[in-house]
Amino acid sequence: MILARNLTQRYSLSVPTAASDSIPAEAGSGGGASTGARSASTLTVLDGVDLEIRKGEVVVILGPSGSGKTTLLGLLAGLDRPSEGDVELAGIALSSLDEDGRASLRAERVGFIFQSFHLIPTLTALENVLVPLELLGRSRAPKPAEAEALARGLLERVGLGRRLDHHPAQLSGGEQQRVGIARAFANQPDVLFADEPTGNLDRKTGDEIANLLFELNEQHGTTLVIVTHDLELSRRAHRIIHLDAGRVDRIEVLVPESDSATSESNEAAG
Repeated sequence: MILARNLTQRYSLSVPTAASDSIPAEAGSGGGASTGARSASTLTVLDGVDLEIRKGEVVVILGPSGSGKTTLLGLLAGLDRPSEGDVELAGIALSSLDEDGRASLRAERVGFIFQSFHLIPTLTALENVLVPLELLGRSRAPKPAEAEALARGLLERVGLGRRLDHHPAQLSGGEQQRVGIARAFANQPDVLFADEPTGNLDRKTGDEIANLLFELNEQHGTTLVIVTHDLELSRRAHRIIHLDAGRVDRIEVLVPESDSATSESNEAAG
């Protein structure tokens, strides 16, 4: 479903260099350093990540702040281009697509859940869930009545059947995230990316949202990739990808107790 090879992301930085700096200027800088001068520097956020995620699998990307989790999620989803390496999403090499092609692929086959909900404030809950259906290509786009029935059904499934006409400002944080989950499943995605889906919620509400997310994932057979700091949430995945300083530190395989009484950890080269 998702295959990443040598995934690397670097950003060029420009940093101030004082006249008294003892570090020599890089070749080709056009002369010696002077007050207010700047030198080039490179920040490596991801460094040679190899990763395979199978169809229907639930994978958590776990690591400290700054480890590259959200950057990795964005590259796997085709929201950004890597400095090196490539990603195959649903059998399609993202490097072979232009920006419009990647956007089309996401609209057709990908769902997103965000920590900050990202609902459109001027639209009702029902209208927010309808948005991804309106972005589908003609071959998959349902008729308006069918789309509305699907959106209503999803909102009822997440417990918001009586809040269809409410705008985001009229909903609690947990209710907004429920709308976000319904929206994410509206286009019946092959893969769903969730970036800290419980991060802005209290523990009780977060647990409810996590339960709902896993129930819908199992029902629809969607591949689920979650970035989180939540250790309890991560233990519900099939595998945990531990990131550290932009590299895969280890991959933890969580085996259901019915299959085995133990879990194993596999070391992965970073």
